Amino acid sequence: MSLTLDTYRLLGRSGLRVSPLALGAATFGTEWGWGAEQDEARKLFDLYVERGGNFIDTASTYTNGSSERLLGEFTRENRESLVLATKYSTLRRPGDPNSGGPHRKNLFASVETSLRRLNTDYIDLLYLHMWDFTTPVEEILRGMDDLVRQGKVLYVAISNTPAWQVSRMQAIADLRGWSPLVALQIEYNLIERTGERDLIPMARELGLGVIPWSPLAGGVLSGKYGRDDLTATNVEDGTRRSVTVAGGALTERNLAIVDVVKEVATEMDRTPAQVALAWTLRNPGVTAPLIGARTTAQLEGNLGALEVDFTAAQLARLDEASAIGLGFPHDMLASDVARTVTRGDLKVETGR
Repeated sequence: MSLTLDTYRLLGRSGLRVSPLALGAATFGTEWGWGAEQDEARKLFDLYVERGGNFIDTASTYTNGSSERLLGEFTRENRESLVLATKYSTLRRPGDPNSGGPHRKNLFASVETSLRRLNTDYIDLLYLHMWDFTTPVEEILRGMDDLVRQGKVLYVAISNTPAWQVSRMQAIADLRGWSPLVALQIEYNLIERTGERDLIPMARELGLGVIPWSPLAGGVLSGKYGRDDLTATNVEDGTRRSVTVAGGALTERNLAIVDVVKEVATEMDRTPAQVALAWTLRNPGVTAPLIGARTTAQLEGNLGALEVDFTAAQLARLDEASAIGLGFPHDMLASDVARTVTRGDLKVETGR
């Protein structure tokens, strides 16, 4: 079924309405060696909003703060109509250990900095950006809840954190009456599907909307790379390609998945990027994939994913090409032997 940016979805167990594709603003600014200058970033923002988009994602350290500053300028006229999400915990000042991490000191300082840059009195959605295995969860949750009670943050969320820790935090928040987590941001795409083991089922069970980042796997699923890139040596540091190569996304397995994406795209008269985005978008556990772009042409192309309709056979081919083993205990519990042992001859509808 065709979607539009104003086919809004509820974010997790909140009543907050968000677009089915979120605009990632990590490309706003060129301080990282790639991205969009201010005028082009403004065009990206305007195009997304004019189409009915309301869900915009940034972080305190994206493009060294330029992403938030540009959004603060762009949202002067329509701030109340938008859902602005930002993140904290990545290091804001090299050499200052307390300018990073999820602890209370950095939480409050980072939020105050984001509020100034975004030119706003409140942040709609605040993520803990990176888990550090150090800060007590009670300190994090209580700090987030204090900010919600102060009206500086409306909803809280988390990203890049193990499922067992997220579920523990959600249980503690419920028990203490603190603000619950309403969203989970993870890497998820046809190449990276390990979130299906625990993170996505956990999110559905505990009421967190899943927001996938890198739904195109750093551009690999757009079809822009080929097998020559597997052995290429002329990779310039600081480019998007160098980031993709360093992240290990260019492998024979992944390019074989891209081959199937291209085949399906040709059948549908769509681009590989639209097919890959639409596959992620239509996962029932996903609320809104994050799309990033440097040009309006790229953004226009990405938005075309909303109109993609797969046949059952096409979805099956994509799923098969990218399938992963779920591992223990999931594969064992899904086996016929396990089902017989736990349920015998009973026919039980699990609803999952």
